[in-house]
Amino acid sequence: MKAAIIILADTENHGDMGRVANALEFAKELKQSNDEVELIFDGAGSKWVAEFAKRGHRLAPLFETVKDRVGGVCDYCAGAFGVREAVRASGVPLLSEFDQHPSLRKRAAEGYQLITF
Repeated sequence: MKAAIIILADTENHGDMGRVANALEFAKELKQSNDEVELIFDGAGSKWVAEFAKRGHRLAPLFETVKDRVGGVCDYCAGAFGVREAVRASGVPLLSEFDQHPSLRKRAAEGYQLITF
């Protein structure tokens, strides 16, 4: 299986955190099954990388288990949501493949299933 998991959920409420937890768990399951998986943070989801860097964030340990599968964060959205510098500091790449956004078309053409959370 080849999956690109796109996290669009905001950081605003408990439901958003639940969606991100599910996305990370799915990525972990795919990784442990030796499937190809790439995590992409886009839209309001671009704020999550900065959240995971906060000391004691409850999802940070889960994020660390799949951090090696993170393709990156939308460059445009990181700027729009004010987290570009935090993303850079985390070492996660900024993606600007198509008009400063990640290219989902490229991933679909490479055979990735696009799954959004």
